[in-house]
Amino acid sequence: MKFPRLSIAAWVALTAFSATVSVQAQDPVAVATLAAQSVGSGITLDGSMQAREQATVSAQASGRVMDLRVKAGDQVKKGQLLAVIDDRVTRAGVAQTQAGIAQAQAQWRNAQAQFDRTKALVDKGFMGQAALDDANAALRAAKAGREQALAAHAQSALAQGFTRVTAPQSGVVLNTHLDAGDLAGVGAAIATIYTPDALRAVVHVPASLMPSVRQAKRVVVRLHDGTELSPAKQTILPAADPVSQTVELRLDLAAAQTQGAIPGEQLQVRFELGASERLVVPKQALVRRGELTAVYVMRGEGSQARYALRAVRVGHAVGDQGVEVLSGLSAGDRVALSPVAASQQTSVAQD
Repeated sequence: MKFPRLSIAAWVALTAFSATVSVQAQDPVAVATLAAQSVGSGITLDGSMQAREQATVSAQASGRVMDLRVKAGDQVKKGQLLAVIDDRVTRAGVAQTQAGIAQAQAQWRNAQAQFDRTKALVDKGFMGQAALDDANAALRAAKAGREQALAAHAQSALAQGFTRVTAPQSGVVLNTHLDAGDLAGVGAAIATIYTPDALRAVVHVPASLMPSVRQAKRVVVRLHDGTELSPAKQTILPAADPVSQTVELRLDLAAAQTQGAIPGEQLQVRFELGASERLVVPKQALVRRGELTAVYVMRGEGSQARYALRAVRVGHAVGDQGVEVLSGLSAGDRVALSPVAASQQTSVAQD
């Protein structure tokens, strides 16, 4: 049997603890006989929580931020005012276009009256058709001028509205990017809002593992508090990152499953590939001393029982079953379930 490689410090610790001991107390130490068990095999990768519905609200007008009305963590409703940008320039533009509308309206009314008078004179034969054509052209030009003035006013009013930044959706403010007094340019981010009821787990899978991931029989998302969730939907992006050579996998989670979760939290995603026979040791049987992981192995029976500390190499935890053993133990080995009790009820005899 091959033992795992250990550092010098670990071997010193092992020497200190690896004495063969004999039982002195009458009460036997509880032991477990190891046997191969059916353990699910799979791939576990680290990931993070991400909002499915998230928007970064940006400025559509230039100016100084006069008032920022939200902060990170605030609940907002769709259409709620988030920030006010200095609107003195846009207000002046609105006033200018209103004056332009008044001027265009006056010119249109004058052209309409002139056309009516000219038409009446033409009908009576006092003027020719050319005069009516000129009056008609002037009327059309005045009408176009009025429509142009109305359009200019609508544009300036829209620019005026851009100085009042509102929430595009209901949700929670994840972060603010400007403060009151900062100068905002067109496109400058002001706040990020996300919907807390729409979250997903995101994991970047190495491209070499994608064939196994695609064949996974079950996908489990494990949150930082140990809660395990089954995703409602999974989406594999159709391209790999050329630098990291990973493929992004998005796992949508139901709102009822993510109460209290927030974007950015770390999590684990396990892709279960099936079951295989593995040797598993109970967690309480393990002794950890720095880099050393070992178990007390029982030899003999009754008063002749002896315990030896044996170094082992363990793998992933397999739920309530225990921890997978990669090397150091074999099926049929008996390990003490209470290493402390075993050491307290024994006297040390150096091998």
